Amino acid sequence: MPHSDFVHLTNHTAYSLAEGALQVKELIKNCKEKLMPAVGITDSGNLFGALEFSVLASEAGIQPIIGAKLCINRNESRVSDVKHANTINDHGSLEPDKIVLIVQNEVGYKNLLDLVSVSFIESNGSEKPQIFLSELENQNEGLIALSGGVSGCVGRLVLDDQIEEAESTLLKFSEVFGDRFYMEIQRHGMDQQRKSESILLDLAYKHNVPIVATNDCYFDIEEMHEAHNILLCIAESNTITNPARRQLTKEHRFKSADEMRQLFSDLPEAIENTLVISQRCCYMPRTMEPILPKYVSENGNNEETELQKMAEDGLKRRLANHKFQFAEGSGSAEKIRNSYFSRLKMELEVITKMGFPGYFLIVADFIQWAKKEGIPVGPGRGSGAGSLVAWSLQITDLDPIRWGLLFERFLNPERISMPDFDIDFCQDRRGEVIDYVQRKYGNDKVAQIITFGKLQAKAVVRDVGRVLEMPYSQVDKISKLIPNNPANPVTLAEAISSESELKKLRDEDSTVHKLLQISLKLEGLYRNASTHAAGIVIGDRPLKELVPLYRDPRSEMPATQFNMKWVEPAGLVKFDFLGLKTLSVLQRAVELLKAREIEIDLNQIPLDDKLTYEMISSADSTGVFQLESSGMRDVLRKMRPDRFEDIIALVALYRPGPMANIPSYISRKHGEEIVDYMHPKLKPVLEETYGIMIYQEQVQQAAQILAGYTLGGADLLRRAMGKKIKSEMDAQEETFVQGAVKEGVGQETAVSIFNTIAAFAGYGFNKSHAAAYALIAYQTAYLKANYPVEFLAASMTYDMGNTDKINTFKQELQHLGIDLLPPDINTSGKDFRVEKTTNGNLAIRYALSAIKNVGEAAMSILEQEQKSGGIFSNLQEFVSRLDGRVLNKRSLENLIKAGALDRINSDRAKLFGGVDIIVRHSNLNSDERNSDQESLFDNSKEFVAGVPELPAAIEWDSLERLNYEFEAMGFYLSAHPLDTYGETLERLDVVDSLSIVSHIHSKGGAGRINLAGVVSSSKVRTNQKGNKYAFIQLSDQKGVFEITAFSEVLSVSQDLLKAGTAVLIRCDARLEEGGARLLANRIQLLDTAVEKKAKGISIYLNNMEVIAPLAKILSENGVGGGKVKIIAQTKIHEIDVVLPDSYLINAKVRSAVRSLPGIIDIIDI
Repeated sequence: MPHSDFVHLTNHTAYSLAEGALQVKELIKNCKEKLMPAVGITDSGNLFGALEFSVLASEAGIQPIIGAKLCINRNESRVSDVKHANTINDHGSLEPDKIVLIVQNEVGYKNLLDLVSVSFIESNGSEKPQIFLSELENQNEGLIALSGGVSGCVGRLVLDDQIEEAESTLLKFSEVFGDRFYMEIQRHGMDQQRKSESILLDLAYKHNVPIVATNDCYFDIEEMHEAHNILLCIAESNTITNPARRQLTKEHRFKSADEMRQLFSDLPEAIENTLVISQRCCYMPRTMEPILPKYVSENGNNEETELQKMAEDGLKRRLANHKFQFAEGSGSAEKIRNSYFSRLKMELEVITKMGFPGYFLIVADFIQWAKKEGIPVGPGRGSGAGSLVAWSLQITDLDPIRWGLLFERFLNPERISMPDFDIDFCQDRRGEVIDYVQRKYGNDKVAQIITFGKLQAKAVVRDVGRVLEMPYSQVDKISKLIPNNPANPVTLAEAISSESELKKLRDEDSTVHKLLQISLKLEGLYRNASTHAAGIVIGDRPLKELVPLYRDPRSEMPATQFNMKWVEPAGLVKFDFLGLKTLSVLQRAVELLKAREIEIDLNQIPLDDKLTYEMISSADSTGVFQLESSGMRDVLRKMRPDRFEDIIALVALYRPGPMANIPSYISRKHGEEIVDYMHPKLKPVLEETYGIMIYQEQVQQAAQILAGYTLGGADLLRRAMGKKIKSEMDAQEETFVQGAVKEGVGQETAVSIFNTIAAFAGYGFNKSHAAAYALIAYQTAYLKANYPVEFLAASMTYDMGNTDKINTFKQELQHLGIDLLPPDINTSGKDFRVEKTTNGNLAIRYALSAIKNVGEAAMSILEQEQKSGGIFSNLQEFVSRLDGRVLNKRSLENLIKAGALDRINSDRAKLFGGVDIIVRHSNLNSDERNSDQESLFDNSKEFVAGVPELPAAIEWDSLERLNYEFEAMGFYLSAHPLDTYGETLERLDVVDSLSIVSHIHSKGGAGRINLAGVVSSSKVRTNQKGNKYAFIQLSDQKGVFEITAFSEVLSVSQDLLKAGTAVLIRCDARLEEGGARLLANRIQLLDTAVEKKAKGISIYLNNMEVIAPLAKILSENGVGGGKVKIIAQTKIHEIDVVLPDSYLINAKVRSAVRSLPGIIDIIDI
């Protein structure tokens, strides 16, 4: 079939982030349809899509041409003085010149990799990545250069009427590239192109520089032009009405060869040279086998020998401390040890045969280093925990034989694939391990992996709406109609198809129609680049020799320009360094215990601890890894786990699909349902899970025992069952049934068992992963059950930025009878501390860093001063040792609100009013310090005279103090605003939050109840029909609860849902999954309800001087329906007086009166 006589050399794919709108697959499809034999991509400044494009194009029979459009700085080199100012474009910003570099051969590709990598790595992050002319002079071999049209060096000088300089620059490039330099001519109908073309052609002809026609394509068809201009606005945070915005023409589309020939009919050689260039290009990047760095042993062993030695020595050490509890009745310890070494030998043979000894040694090296440095490492993750070699090398901490984990689930000799250990590290110290790897292998051989953020349905609608300058509320409403499912994102087309309200808005409003039409065109394009949270690659050579490198401005560490999908086919091996907060919590709890001289080795704790199983069986699992959701608690209550295997099963079962088996598992466990193993031979495989097939490993073992599969072959069976491909399933069924019949199983039984196993296998879970995470769950449960104070202090430290979570932990402490002590600058630290109270009990001291807006760094310095200089005995001392640059006005205000300064001055109102004076005085002290000070705190210096007298202030009453506490901490710590309502809440039939579930139980599982609480937060949402609903979080004296309110209730009560408002809610309540679903029926101000219910108050006092301020409080609060009775107690007798007037009795009055000196009590009449 004849091909077209033109090749598009310069195309900007979606990898020209928020600039190119050509998807790689669509570009290739276009070429096939237009019979173009080759096509080039020249994305802006990068090679993000080079390998993907190369592979997909070649598979489609299209010659891939790899290139990039780079920015070139007109300084001679990176170290030279600035000789030229960068061009200032029409938008007023500095714009470097452009040059297009196209790969001619392998040397050129290597040079382009280096140039692109250096442009990012050496960039300062505030400017576009750029290369320098000196770098091109050194690394131009194998590269074809196009001048860049009017955006190139020569074009820019011509437009500036600097013809001599343009000619000189042209000659410079010709000298550097020789006949590999082309004058690029473009015709998009732009004034700059028309003005410069004749001069550019004259210069080219004068110096025998060949010309080439390009169209610099950014989108495929003319109808995409408007959407593309909006894409450019998104990239530059611009709006469509800004006349100075960047925009392209309709001519920047992917034109046909006929269109290009007609456009350049007067310059046929410019068209022909596109074919010449494509013929000169004879290289494409290809996929390759993984390349690992060589592991160098200290004694000179090769990798195979070293792995064998390390694994055997490691297994001996493991078994020396091993207890063979599971082997009872199965033979001598010696026999069992032999079975371990037999398994080890088998695994080593497979690993060696598959060529992976180096991989295991590299992973073992950095994990063993981490453990020696005291950095917590997870017990395993994923299928890697099934390897005995990994356990022997300390890569994992679960004995795979003890727990029935299979090596073949990890490495299958019958299905060659790279091993993949995902490793969890303590999140605080994960970076240290990566630093070690960089030091060991070299900074240039270790990198992160790039990821690309897409314009997905919700995001693209919001972005396009902003560019079109639509009202925010309108765009927000439309966006909220798009279902949110992060696990399986809904496309915009799917949302429009399924959401009737969205269709209606589109059909009734032309602006919305335009918004959705453009959004559909832009959806799925890449918007930005960042780095993968965990992925690290390690090479055997500088990485830029294999892949282009990128640098995220927020990170010092480079990243590969190929994403997770393409970096491994490029020859690099990925290692996942994951940060797991729970490991940090465990480590912190162990450290807190060590301070009490209690040494805990979490790898040696008993897995049959009675206290632990009692705690989780009663569902007291707040803070316990994997087990703390309300649904999981309901399962714990019903299952009553009493062995580690139950926790493994829970981790595997508690997911959509397998959850359906939980009731049967529980019934069988408690003898309420007959256990069915399907066949007697399967009892050893299924006994642990009461005949229910939960794990993928059970599928493999069943196939091995029943049908004679190898474990490797059984892994292929498992994968086929998971994919549900009929042809594969039919073939596997035949093999399974034939094998089972040979093993003495009847054909009908074999078919039945195959179908049953296939149904389970579709959602079977990896037992290796479940067991590893079950171990972490057990470790957290063990610490909580046995050392709750240390465990919860550690947990709160790592959730101090999450107010809701801290509030939940506060509730748990209350439940366990553990005191949470208020923040105190003399006894609190940066983190939550364990403290012994005067009665000898252990308590938790609130962390200073958990107070809002104080800053962790500042609190760390304050903690150091506290340790080195001792306690702060008064305000003067505090200020004299305080650097105002560390504790500013905002942070000091919040410390006062939270009560952290009460120890040195309990008058919070006075301190708060004098904050400016305190900070100013502190700054004066700072100015007096020597400029060469070594510390922000320096007690050796003389300080400015004492703090001036602070202005007098009216002391905050208890309600004000609580409200300020709430502002500073996000919840109430010292007391609760509902405390002031006393017995009135009982008269209103209010149920406290701790009694909600039991109260609903008493009503038969559903009923109407009254709740009182102070609003913490409310999240208003809009449903598919456009109606509002809200999730409202509230607190009372006993804890936290959440109610849901729909539009009918919200329409009349939304103003009551501001944080800090005390409300009474009538709820329709019912029990669901062990918790309560609370739906608001009516919401009203609590004071309004109390005023209607309470007749008044009796005030008991023992100081007559309080009468005047009491009268003032009552009169200022206003007239109401409440009577006030005063009972004055003297040494001789008691005086009762009922005031003649009626007053408004609310929380404000109650709090103000209660805070007066001489008030004994307030009781409702």
